[in-house]
Amino acid sequence: MTQTESEYREVIAGCKEIFQKKNQDYGSSWRVLRLPSITDQVFIKAQRIRTLQENGFAKVQEGERSEFMGMVNYCVMALIQMKLGTDTRTDLDSRQLSDLYDQQVGEVMDLLLNKNHDYNEAWRQMRVASMTDIILMKLLRIKQIEDNHGKTLVSEGVSAGYQDIINYSVFCLIQLK
Repeated sequence: MTQTESEYREVIAGCKEIFQKKNQDYGSSWRVLRLPSITDQVFIKAQRIRTLQENGFAKVQEGERSEFMGMVNYCVMALIQMKLGTDTRTDLDSRQLSDLYDQQVGEVMDLLLNKNHDYNEAWRQMRVASMTDIILMKLLRIKQIEDNHGKTLVSEGVSAGYQDIINYSVFCLIQLK
């Protein structure tokens, strides 16, 4: 296992732990959210991170780390929503949700490992603020695709955008250690 894979798994384990605890508190009530609503939740978190980076302080105790973790989890929720399609049940049990989470994260990690090989870990030389800007750009692209009812001419779809946001968020969490 490479250093990146080990660090990635560690970050995801922390994100999943929060996801599972929130599931115990709230159940799978998030299942009522439509994809654009999830996109907006991720956008709010990314915008807050950018504001924190620009202002240098927070008036609410939660910092960048918790927001990046939230973005990971909301993007996983979006990918799960896409996978489940018309299944709108809001009573998914913990085991099923855990399996769905692992399945989506596994696919995203495979993408990361392939891209990381091709880009030779360029993200390690990037600034967290630059990755935040890239996340915001990807969110604006996702919103445009959603506004176009999922139609694109040459671009990757919404799921690829969510996957990239997960990976950039994990990179930021690794760098913020």
